[in-house]
Amino acid sequence: MGNFDLLLLAPVGSILALSFAFYLALFILRQDEGNDKMKEIALAVRVGARAYLKRQYLGVALFFAVVFVILLIMARMNYLVIFVPFAFLTGGLFSGLSGFIGMNIATQASNRTAQAATKSLNSGLRVAFSSGAVMGLTVVGLGLLDLSIWYYFLNWYYSGHATPLGIDKIGAITSTMLCFGMGASSQALFARVGGGIFTKAADVGADLVGKVEAGIPEDDPRNPAVIADNVGDNVGDVAGMGADLYESYVGSIVATSALGVAAGLGVAGVTVPMVMAAVGVIASIIGTFFVKSREEASQKVLLAALRKGVFASSLIVAIVSFFLVKYTLGMQYIGVYWSVLAGLIAGVLIGLVTEYYTSSGFKPTRFIAEQSLTGPATVIIGGIAVGMMSTAIPVIIVGIAILVSYFLSGGATNPNAGLYGISISAVGMLSTLGITLATDAYGPVADNAGGNAEMSHLPPEVRKRTDALDSLGNTTAATGKGFAIGSAALTALALIAAYRDQILMYGKEMPLSLMNPNVLVGLFIGAMLPFFFCSMTMRAVGRAAGKIVVEVRRQFKEIAGIMEGTAKPDYAKCVTIATSAAQKEMILPSLLAIVAPLVVGILVGIEAEAGLLCGATATGFVLAIMMANSGGAWDNAKKYIEEGHHGGKGSPAHKAGVVGDTVGDPFKDTSGPSLNILIKLMSMVSIVFASFMVRNTLFK
Repeated sequence: MGNFDLLLLAPVGSILALSFAFYLALFILRQDEGNDKMKEIALAVRVGARAYLKRQYLGVALFFAVVFVILLIMARMNYLVIFVPFAFLTGGLFSGLSGFIGMNIATQASNRTAQAATKSLNSGLRVAFSSGAVMGLTVVGLGLLDLSIWYYFLNWYYSGHATPLGIDKIGAITSTMLCFGMGASSQALFARVGGGIFTKAADVGADLVGKVEAGIPEDDPRNPAVIADNVGDNVGDVAGMGADLYESYVGSIVATSALGVAAGLGVAGVTVPMVMAAVGVIASIIGTFFVKSREEASQKVLLAALRKGVFASSLIVAIVSFFLVKYTLGMQYIGVYWSVLAGLIAGVLIGLVTEYYTSSGFKPTRFIAEQSLTGPATVIIGGIAVGMMSTAIPVIIVGIAILVSYFLSGGATNPNAGLYGISISAVGMLSTLGITLATDAYGPVADNAGGNAEMSHLPPEVRKRTDALDSLGNTTAATGKGFAIGSAALTALALIAAYRDQILMYGKEMPLSLMNPNVLVGLFIGAMLPFFFCSMTMRAVGRAAGKIVVEVRRQFKEIAGIMEGTAKPDYAKCVTIATSAAQKEMILPSLLAIVAPLVVGILVGIEAEAGLLCGATATGFVLAIMMANSGGAWDNAKKYIEEGHHGGKGSPAHKAGVVGDTVGDPFKDTSGPSLNILIKLMSMVSIVFASFMVRNTLFK
């Protein structure tokens, strides 16, 4: 059986993933929806989430139309292959579709999870986790489908037509496929930034007025921002995250394929990452059957249940990948297998480190909770300190993975083979995305289920069970962000190498000496951009949250009977405010990722462009880890206090913990996770516009 036969496993894996996702979706829809009140609350969240996405997608569609026309004009001027504008569109379409499907199932699953939790903790876990698995398998299924369609179409086309720039057929295929990642990255950034601003503005507004000022419980139906908060969980943490990880997944595969061609591996270099992704689909499906728990279990037992599924999937990929590399590349390239293993192990280790720094079962989060005894200031100081400290081990892990992958895959004698090894380690890290994303995406469902239980006045033990799932969801969400950030660093390195290859393809030398002032200027600008981007997104959350705070205070003051429960708040008003603010505020940060590399490349030169990408990758990677872990630790420190420690709910320590949590909200759910898209989108833009910059840069 030849390599082209093996590649058929990619579309087969896609169909398998989407079929199993459909099966799980039917399983969720067959579950009991609960009483009429539960259905009413779930419907309000569903309507709000769909209305937000409809408005967002209309705005993003306009952006895609403009960029499509620009790319089409460039293609007509022979700057690009004619297929690039269309690849850009499909990348964005499938990325948005991933988030849309995941969000729709999540909004169907929240009340069903709450109802299942009336029976047992394990029943609630199964429904919530199944919803997360739909998200995970949809992302990998659509990703492989998009890749397969383009690969087989371009293979057919270039079998009968000349390839551009005189490169061989497989080089022309991977060069074009590399460009559709720009569409996926653009859609992901809009989804992450817009959804992140919505969800955290609503969350911060609801917490500051409801829990701190009014002293009412979380998800209390008297809080006018409570529905907006629940809508935000879905548009930010589900739809936004789905688009984000779709982009990470396909980006790692296309970058690896392109570098495989540069390393002289030909079709085999494309076969390994695409078939490994298909193997990861099967491994993820098998892993879902390992996720089950006792009827009543501690957070540690629940975490072990989720880990069991991830570890089982990783083990399957580790075993099968050996035979895949041996058969496809031969024993002379068996070092590539060790690169895959390095990525898998690095992903698991980053997840464990993230768990240590964000779970209330360990010292760092408990340290932050203890700081609440002396007020909000010490909570914030403690959270920032923990986040900063948490960057050390992941950076060392990724550094070791890079060195191991580079040298064991033959980098000492063939640098391109070494770069292929680094890139394939990112594919290894993301190969089990179907289940790692499931453990992440189930968290918002559990959070919404808790809100539904609170607003529906279900028995206290139901809220206790959903809180256990939600608390675990914060840890697994932080772990999922660790996977995404770690893979982003490896993929960004591969994309920088692909950018260099693209420049060389156009006949331009690119010396990257640190003694070159252009490189240094680009390096400094790139190092600054993640901080500037985070400032823009944090300020956006602050402004939007301020509007929610003013509205909630107004309703408490002007609508008589809210606090007594005899009058119904105007939930729709807060949803409208958050939607409008998110749509307006997401534009400038998202455009920064596209405009900055173009300006630097044209004004300072292509060497400066490479420096910019390196600087942004280095600082963006570290800053993303710090923000994600600080936010996760603050959130779980608050929940640790709510469990009865340091005075419990309503105590001064609890109010200090809530303030820390509100500071951490945009850290972990807006700015931090958007950074991994930022660094990859800038690389994608550089690759797509490489020919334009080569011909038009002011520094020839």
